[in-house]
Amino acid sequence: MDSGPRRLRRERAAESETTQQSPFPQPPSSQSPSSQSPFPGPSQPPQSARTGQFLPPEQPGQPGPFGQSGSFGQSGSFGQSGSFGQPPYSSQSEQSAQSGQPGQSGQPGQSGQAAESEQSPQPQQSRVGWSPYDEGRRSRAPLYFAIGGVLLLGLLGGGLALMWNADGPSTAEAGAPTRTSAPLPSAPPGKYGFAAERKTDPDPITVKEIFGSTKKINVSGRSYEMTVTSKDKKCTDGALGDKLQKALKSGKCTQLLRASFRDKSGKVIGTIGVANLKTSGTASKVAKVGDASNYVKPLAGKDSVTKMLGSGSGGAKISTHGHYAIMVWFQNKDGSKPDKKESKRILEAIKDLSDATVFKALDNRSMTGSALS
Repeated sequence: MDSGPRRLRRERAAESETTQQSPFPQPPSSQSPSSQSPFPGPSQPPQSARTGQFLPPEQPGQPGPFGQSGSFGQSGSFGQSGSFGQPPYSSQSEQSAQSGQPGQSGQPGQSGQAAESEQSPQPQQSRVGWSPYDEGRRSRAPLYFAIGGVLLLGLLGGGLALMWNADGPSTAEAGAPTRTSAPLPSAPPGKYGFAAERKTDPDPITVKEIFGSTKKINVSGRSYEMTVTSKDKKCTDGALGDKLQKALKSGKCTQLLRASFRDKSGKVIGTIGVANLKTSGTASKVAKVGDASNYVKPLAGKDSVTKMLGSGSGGAKISTHGHYAIMVWFQNKDGSKPDKKESKRILEAIKDLSDATVFKALDNRSMTGSALS
């Protein structure tokens, strides 16, 4: 039998061999703690290029922990059925892994990386959709279609332009109005134009032109009626007052037309007269002599309302329009003196009737030099 010291040396030698076979800690054995080596195992073995695990140290004649069924074996995690479909190492590496020996191709992972780079599938170019940067005949077809469309639009636009230019002059010539009369002469300078003097406004005035042919007149909702008209042979026959008659004579008056009106209620009645004088200056002299004693002679009508004209109190006024003198006389029907409210109503009637009849005709003469048709 061995003595105590020999037995202890054999046990320590066995423990040393066990420690050299595996770099990983072993499960606790039934031996006493004093029989385990107090020093750590050898330095870390080389690291696998694909898994980051450590290869075991070489032990001759014994299969390592990464044998045929190890992590790098034929049926391991990266074997023939692995993620990439091929063994990670060359045949020498496989034989080395099966026998527990490291491969002869240098550092672990170099041959695996080369195999991976050679056998990894290359991504195929996508042909979904079209890009102008793709090569090949099929990718240029849309570009040819686009160029053809632009050329077609250019041809259509050019044709339309030619048609427009060809039809333009003929259309303009056909649509040009034909002049049937000579152009109107330009009005003389001044406020009243042609009506400034009889020389540029020679046509005589008529009752129809000055007062119109309609007896019913409506202005801003106010209604009036013309009851009687007159064309005096002598201008002095239609005027009252020596001064006025003298001014008419000196102004070469050739015509004096009068008309009488009433409002709808029959409360306001009046007469308007128009004298045809030689110039604007002579017409202004006639207007200056107008007053309570020199005014147009009221023209009484045959109706029950305007037959009262000339009786009682009234209002008189004389104004001018070029070589024409406009003379008015308005009053209440009963001949009473108008109060403030009645005077306002009388002035409103004078303006309504003068604008609707006399001034409408004379404005036309100022612009055209002829009678209003």
